[in-house]
Amino acid sequence: MNDGAKIPVIAVDGPGGSGKGTLARAVAEQLGWHLLDSGALYRIIGVVCLQQSVPLDDESAVAALATGLDIAFSGEQVMVNGVNLSDEIRTEDAGVVASQVAPFAAVRAAVLALQRSFRRAPGLVADGRDMGTVVFADANLKIFLDASASERAQRRYKQLKNKGLSVSLRGLLAQIQERDARDRGRAVAPLKPADDALIVDSTAMSIDAVLELVMTEAGKRGLRP
Repeated sequence: MNDGAKIPVIAVDGPGGSGKGTLARAVAEQLGWHLLDSGALYRIIGVVCLQQSVPLDDESAVAALATGLDIAFSGEQVMVNGVNLSDEIRTEDAGVVASQVAPFAAVRAAVLALQRSFRRAPGLVADGRDMGTVVFADANLKIFLDASASERAQRRYKQLKNKGLSVSLRGLLAQIQERDARDRGRAVAPLKPADDALIVDSTAMSIDAVLELVMTEAGKRGLRP
């Protein structure tokens, strides 16, 4: 085992809108650990592909673009090649294009090394769809956070409306259901719980209740100070 593999990881996986990003940030803040928003990486790639007119169905071209990106996270700010794309990558359209480029094996290979480079002391909380199954299969704690599609659509609707964006609840639900089908059905790293993951259905739970549950599990595994 190399030194990097000794650094503890908490993997938080789940479908879009399940609250895993909020949960991962809260856990990282409480523990004082680094945070990886892996889903943002694919959103970044998808958005930059659109900006540079790279065809989303051209696997080699998308992978080449991904390899050359300079990405930096600072809180909720996302800098790509020196440009702030924080707002652009958080739209529903960005989520759709992310799920289109994410299934490509060449793209995932390009992103994998970047993802693993976030594993730094004192620890990492990694948020994504295959953190516990592929990227950090040796994670000390694996959480699979789920919620019903209708609940996730409601949450996203409120979130986007609060940002002053005009959105359709019905449209959001359709997008979430379509993305779920793609993510769960893809041949490479499909969305699914790791065999040793703790599965949490947050449909009727507050984020505080979910956080308390996860922090209790972290304590049981000696991951809390």
